[in-house]
Amino acid sequence: MSPSKSVDPSPPRITDPHAVPVHGVDSHLPAVMPVFLGVDSIRARFPIPAGWKPEIPGDGRFSSDRAPAAAAVLVPLVERDDGLHVLLTQRTAHLKNHPGQISFPGGKAEPEDPDLEATALRETWEEIGLDRRHIEIIGRLPTYTTVTRFVITPVVGFVRPPFDLIPDGHEVAEVFEVPLAFLMNPAHHRRHLYTHDGGSRQFLSMPWRSRPGANGPREFFIWGATASMLRNFYRLLIDASPVGVT
Repeated sequence: MSPSKSVDPSPPRITDPHAVPVHGVDSHLPAVMPVFLGVDSIRARFPIPAGWKPEIPGDGRFSSDRAPAAAAVLVPLVERDDGLHVLLTQRTAHLKNHPGQISFPGGKAEPEDPDLEATALRETWEEIGLDRRHIEIIGRLPTYTTVTRFVITPVVGFVRPPFDLIPDGHEVAEVFEVPLAFLMNPAHHRRHLYTHDGGSRQFLSMPWRSRPGANGPREFFIWGATASMLRNFYRLLIDASPVGVT
């Protein structure tokens, strides 16, 4: 009898999310109404009421057996004349972890950080040079656990212009903004179904096409953990709307 082959329960990494088929689009869900996308309305949603649960608490299965590690990201809501915009970064292509992906500024908590808000602010300064004096922290979203066992706390804050950015060229290829209204409309939330030998995995994407510039419009493929945390933010805001979600 031949020896049994060990099976790795870890799900394979998704290296080309653009190529994963779209399984559906959530256009049947209501968008957050503009009245609930203002500074005062969003501030009123924090602290989050007891018992409120996020739609997507994490990636599901884990790719390693290592102990969970605490991390924090800043969800920066930039106050512009035409409404709030979400500031995001694109990671450089040479990084070992998540190269080229769209993310919030943030990273692993360090022993010297007094709390996770401090982690988010420190990492934001280190990654994009955004000074904390421009940021008003208003609260936290529920944690999100990644496939690599990082337990991420999204820290939500308003960012008041004018401000200067100094991206860390080693980690950050680009910094850009997306209107919050675009991200809070599920007509832009696409569901992908990734199948592999061990099963399947579903993830969200929210592709954003920027306005035409010197080199024409750009598409930024927002997916994975970043898209999931934005989806949880959508659920928090829509639950405050009279429209509601069944």
